[in-house]
Amino acid sequence: DIPEALENTVAIARRCNLEIELGKNYLPDFPVPGDLTPDEFFRQQAREGLELRLEKILAAEPDRAEELRREYEARLEIEIEVIVSMGFPGYFLIVADFIKWAKQNDIPVGPGRGSGAGSLVAYALTITDLDPIRYDLLFERFLNPERVSMPDFDVDFCMDGRDRVIDYVAERYGRDRVSQIITYGSMAAKAVVRDVGRVLGHPYGFVDRIAKLIPFEIGMTLDKALEQEAALRELYEEDEDVHAVIDLARSLEGLSRNAGKHAGGVVIAPSRLTDFTPLYCEQGGEAVVSQYDKDDVEAVGLVKFDFLGLRTLTIIDRALKTVNALREAAGDAPVDIDAISLTDEFTFRLLKACGTTAVFQLESTGMKDLIRRLQPDNFEDIVALVALFRPGPLQSGMVDDFIQRKHGHAAVEYPHPDLEPILQPTYGVILYQEQVMQIAQVLAGYTLGGADLLRRAMGKKKPEEMAKQRTIFLQGALARGVDEAVASGIFDLMEKFAGYGFNKSHSAAYALVSYQTAWLKAHYPAAFMAAVLSADMDNTDKIVLLIAECRDMKLRVVPPDVNTSDYYFTVQSGDTILYGLGAIKGVGQAAIETLLAERRDNGPFADLFDLCRRVDTRKLNRRVFEALIRAGALDSMGDTRAAQVANLPMALKMAEQDARNQDTGQDDLFGETQPARVLQVDRLEVPEWNEEQKLLGEKETLGLYLTGHPIMRYQRELQNITSGRLASLVATGGNGSPGRAEGGERQVILAGLVMTMRIRKTARGGKIAFLTLDDHTARIDVRIFSEVFERSQALLGKDKVLVIQGVLGMDDYSGGLQVTAQAIYDINQARENYARRVVVGIESRQARNGFMRSLAEILQPFREGHCRICIDYLGGSASARVALGDDWTVHPTDELLHRLQELAGEERVAVEYN
Repeated sequence: DIPEALENTVAIARRCNLEIELGKNYLPDFPVPGDLTPDEFFRQQAREGLELRLEKILAAEPDRAEELRREYEARLEIEIEVIVSMGFPGYFLIVADFIKWAKQNDIPVGPGRGSGAGSLVAYALTITDLDPIRYDLLFERFLNPERVSMPDFDVDFCMDGRDRVIDYVAERYGRDRVSQIITYGSMAAKAVVRDVGRVLGHPYGFVDRIAKLIPFEIGMTLDKALEQEAALRELYEEDEDVHAVIDLARSLEGLSRNAGKHAGGVVIAPSRLTDFTPLYCEQGGEAVVSQYDKDDVEAVGLVKFDFLGLRTLTIIDRALKTVNALREAAGDAPVDIDAISLTDEFTFRLLKACGTTAVFQLESTGMKDLIRRLQPDNFEDIVALVALFRPGPLQSGMVDDFIQRKHGHAAVEYPHPDLEPILQPTYGVILYQEQVMQIAQVLAGYTLGGADLLRRAMGKKKPEEMAKQRTIFLQGALARGVDEAVASGIFDLMEKFAGYGFNKSHSAAYALVSYQTAWLKAHYPAAFMAAVLSADMDNTDKIVLLIAECRDMKLRVVPPDVNTSDYYFTVQSGDTILYGLGAIKGVGQAAIETLLAERRDNGPFADLFDLCRRVDTRKLNRRVFEALIRAGALDSMGDTRAAQVANLPMALKMAEQDARNQDTGQDDLFGETQPARVLQVDRLEVPEWNEEQKLLGEKETLGLYLTGHPIMRYQRELQNITSGRLASLVATGGNGSPGRAEGGERQVILAGLVMTMRIRKTARGGKIAFLTLDDHTARIDVRIFSEVFERSQALLGKDKVLVIQGVLGMDDYSGGLQVTAQAIYDINQARENYARRVVVGIESRQARNGFMRSLAEILQPFREGHCRICIDYLGGSASARVALGDDWTVHPTDELLHRLQELAGEERVAVEYN
């Protein structure tokens, strides 16, 4: 209907003529001082940087100083020539410049990651902080002169400072030359069904039913879902609407759906970005990104820099600031995390004990199992841990070989005597890609560049290329006097392990971060855990586990306090961590900053009324104050939590009146100059909440029970049911349990709060559940097989108090204790099953005031249970126990006990179990 639009489109297309030359790189220019060329300045900076590094290296080994100097200088010159010949000095200078700026501006930078840690030039320019010669890291693994490709440094920055570094780069090279990189979200199976259903106007429930039948699995497609899920296939075949939705969704599946921003990619162009790539800006947004994704950006010759945020660097930085502030106050020198000993006894003791929760890369259950078996006692072992804990090595058997050889249970063998120096750190196992390269160099005379090509070929497993490389390898080995059969066997061994081999440069760099976090946890546990808790404030599930870890470490975590807490978790004293205000749900950052600013300027708050009067109640509204009260943040002010909630409306009303008076310039009647004051007002006096109400308030606002534990109210009863507290079971391995099952396992009854729960489908379509129980003394894992799961499914859930009867034994995977459940009860069912009687005590005067009639009314709804009711009657000069008849047996639920306690008094109601 608008023919000129079509004509204009054709006209515009005819005018467009664009040729894009691929394969040519366009590096930005780095501004160099004086009359120096970029190459000359690069050489100068690398040599000067190495001199600074050598001061410490040579001081550590004075006897080998001359030999080491020659080795380092020779390696540096080789790398410099390769980098200059490939045209990459500017790239190194740019990366070194923004890393230097970050360090000067108190933004923590990682020691390196990926193959870049193998470059001595990068170490000299302080791009990386790991000595590549000391750890046998290879430059050719990063930059191969025999295969020209762009260098690629991935740089880790503290999460809080990463955006500042990107901003610096934009300012330095021009905002029209710097941008982040676009990413495209595609229409995956579930999402495309929901989108199609919405566009076609189907009700939400109809579309949701289809989407939920699509299995949640990486790489899932609609075709695979129809093949795997019988219910979905049946619905597709029988319902025309479902058929239409899925068919249309299949035609759209995989198409780009939305644009986003790459997590770390930044592109720097030598001139305006629009000379190389179209740009994209979200509607209403300010950030411009390249309209080419990362692969296309590199295809048109632009250079990509990865600015990655690593939360662990933020943790290390916060912990160090706390530690060094305390050390400064004590007159001690600050801790330099880059100068700590890598042979620290306390650190390795912590690692061997598997105390690696919150330790970078080493905290998963599977990793703890590997640590338990390996028992690392040197830094090279930590490097190996990072490389070994992957599906390939774990499934290949090389992990078991490594462990057996380390502990002397198997002989360390080398395929050839010349390979001993290469394979000695890994006990004869080919673990790293760099080892494959070194073997090819030593045995077959490969250059390291050629060896890198061999490594790549082995990884890709192309038969033609492998046949060619085998010939080259055997010829080189024969020329060096290696027996052909031995050389062929070694080539086969290299080919097998090249598929599992890991980049040692990356493993060593990340192992250093792992070691640093372990060192901090071993030496400054409170500062370290406060930093970890602060980093995970938004993840309630993680906070729960971390606070449990604090308890295991004998650290106290106390409730937040508006007069002493900061936004983040802080160390209150040697072994006490103060909860951060920022972790309270329903209290926003703006509200906390307002509160902290007022406290900083005018001192602590006297009470609730003073707090309401002094802060801006537009930012701290009633909901925020209630959250603070329920979290325990006002406990130090004297009033109970119940009284504070009851008096909150009056306090807010008086604060509003005070604000109006100030706005009109009218002084109040008190006329005091001190900002913190207790106002003399008629406060409401109300009973304090019971323990259950207080804990519920903490759960709602903090996401966990902090000052108590739901199981504590049942503890007196549970000691009559269970085999003991979890701490005693864990400590003794269950030796105090009442019975033994086959194979040394023991029958136990235990109780606890469900902290975590995950459910897994079995191959036969059943379900297995895995719980973690906590009873405020320890935690234990519980495994629930299909039959028990089906019987007890209604009882299972997070934050449920459960009593579990089962078999206690060792978990083959983790090496820890685990219970296999045979029967599961909630607290009411457990009481029903194990209790013998409920005893109610009364005095003679109570019996005359309608007590028995009230008792009968209370018991009536709970009759026909298995538990007897007994009356302990106390007269003036005698006492007696009277058991009610069989018609009055009851179900001893929480509700019944609560009503009886209201009638007779809390101390006069008891449940007896024998």
